[in-house]
Amino acid sequence: MNNYIDITLNSDSEMPLNWLMNAVYTKVHKALYQHGSTKIGVSFPQYRVTLGNVLRLHGSECDLAALQQQNWLAGVSGYCNVSAVLPVPDGVKYRIVSRKQATMSQSKLNRLIKRGSISEGDVSGYKVKMFSQGLDNPYVELISGSNGHSHRRYLQFGGLQDSPAFGDFDQFGLSKKATVPWF
Repeated sequence: MNNYIDITLNSDSEMPLNWLMNAVYTKVHKALYQHGSTKIGVSFPQYRVTLGNVLRLHGSECDLAALQQQNWLAGVSGYCNVSAVLPVPDGVKYRIVSRKQATMSQSKLNRLIKRGSISEGDVSGYKVKMFSQGLDNPYVELISGSNGHSHRRYLQFGGLQDSPAFGDFDQFGLSKKATVPWF
């Protein structure tokens, strides 16, 4: 994780920032999946309440250069400024960026009903509890390449750490154990 690429999103009235972030992140996921990468992580350095307009990819110089050689941004490249592969500055902090999943969902309720694990009377109680425990984390909305359905991937930002933790990243650039440089 000694290098990074910044993708700065240039939204306009025809291309709102949240739609553009969703499109670019979907492209990142597709590129990581096709590349078979478990060594590239993502961060959102301008994250405050929203994810901001910068998506940062972290990895080795070799992995990031290989990714840049592909035309993976395709149709949204006109709305993005992509930096060269740059070295991570000295003295940075580290943070885990991971997926946050709801413990209760409509799809889980449907499975419980189908297998008879929940009674008709308990369904409304489950729904009340499900909606009261909704997630307020930032998210990206992705379109599935296999079935065309959209789904939200909620993100969780761990606390800042002084030293890195190593591990693999999923095909979304997220990890429950590995950190990315935060600067």
